[in-house]
Amino acid sequence: MRPPTLLVIEDEERMRRLLELVLKPEGYELILAKTGEEGIRALSEVQGLDLIVTDLQLGKTSGLQVLEVAKRALPDVPVLIITGYGTVKSAVEAIKKGAYDYISKPVDNEELKIVIARALQVRQLSRDNQALRAGLSDQFGFDRIVSRSPQMAEVKRLAGEVARSEAMVLITGESGTGKELLARAIHYASPRAAGPLVALNCAGIPEPLLESELFGYERGAFTDAKKSKLGRFQLADRGTLFLDEIGELSPTAQSKLLRVLEDRTVEPLGGVRGIKVDIRVMCATNQDLPDLIKKGRFREDLYYRLNVYPLHIPPLRERREDITALLDAFLQAASREQGSRIRGMSPDAFATLERYHWPGNVRELHNVVEWLTISCKEGEVRREHLPAYLRTLDEPGQKDRPSLLSFGLSVEELEKTMLQEALDKTGGNVSEACRLLRITRNTLRYRMAKYHLT
Repeated sequence: MRPPTLLVIEDEERMRRLLELVLKPEGYELILAKTGEEGIRALSEVQGLDLIVTDLQLGKTSGLQVLEVAKRALPDVPVLIITGYGTVKSAVEAIKKGAYDYISKPVDNEELKIVIARALQVRQLSRDNQALRAGLSDQFGFDRIVSRSPQMAEVKRLAGEVARSEAMVLITGESGTGKELLARAIHYASPRAAGPLVALNCAGIPEPLLESELFGYERGAFTDAKKSKLGRFQLADRGTLFLDEIGELSPTAQSKLLRVLEDRTVEPLGGVRGIKVDIRVMCATNQDLPDLIKKGRFREDLYYRLNVYPLHIPPLRERREDITALLDAFLQAASREQGSRIRGMSPDAFATLERYHWPGNVRELHNVVEWLTISCKEGEVRREHLPAYLRTLDEPGQKDRPSLLSFGLSVEELEKTMLQEALDKTGGNVSEACRLLRITRNTLRYRMAKYHLT
């Protein structure tokens, strides 16, 4: 491991020699510059600088000028200012402009060593953070969205363009198409990649808790509020907030969300003042929001606020070129992570998968691969290794009928979907909906209240 490289800019020969005598034994590689101009040239010529130590008074080119150039050229490299008597005010000004710290003359050798060691720790943390961001970008970047179809190529192109902006994004598509994966790729390709990505599934939080999850609360706001809690908006400050299943928000939550989006101010429950947040908001839904607006279940003004840059992910059945690419990727991942020894698929097994209409989309295909790693221990996947509902597709008298389990939905989600479908089909007629569902009116009304259906 190479020693840290320090650029020392000092116009006084005696002071320059003193710094060299103090710092050389610490194992640092020193680059010495006699003037500010020489130091500025070194910023572009020397590779791998870890710290800049510069006197404030350098004659023609001042230490402040060196600082300004350094922060533009090497923003992650700390700059330590050495200042004489009477220039402490200027040193404080340098701190405001981005200097790491300052030391007054006469320099205390031990203090200098401690401050430099701390500055180098900051430099290392910055490097580690850059490496982490690069790793996250690789892990969640657009290249990780496996596809070969022209439809997905266009989606990724548009997503790459909007990633560079601050615009709100609304991602639509059926369940299991990869909406959250696309949102993560946009975040890690954006200028906010260094900030947090906070996600919330609006359908997964009970209505009484949703407001406190979004906006937080102060201690004593309600009976069980023993201490304050930050909401998702505050947790996402300087980053991105991703709201999945936005169509599930109640009218009250929609109203409060609209207010936050308009003034970027959050009011925690029990709070007495608003808190400013710097966030980008992305949303996703598998519902038809314009249809919900017609039914009075979604605010039109909120829809237009969210729908600044719409992105639609087509279902897997409309981009069958991606099935092969996804199968290959999932099988390779299974081999790498689980030690699967599957080498490929037989023509009849692949033909069955290609004909299937995939109502659960990419999530369902991934589940099938998980199944295959259990049913086929090694070698080639044959048709008999496929799940039963897929094997029966080509049998006489069988239709392309999916298993309910293939949708990747919970029991509550399936129940809610059935209730909503019955209400839609009957135009909201409760008696007719009860007949279709074969349940009593009281049962239907109870479940409608449970799922906030109208």
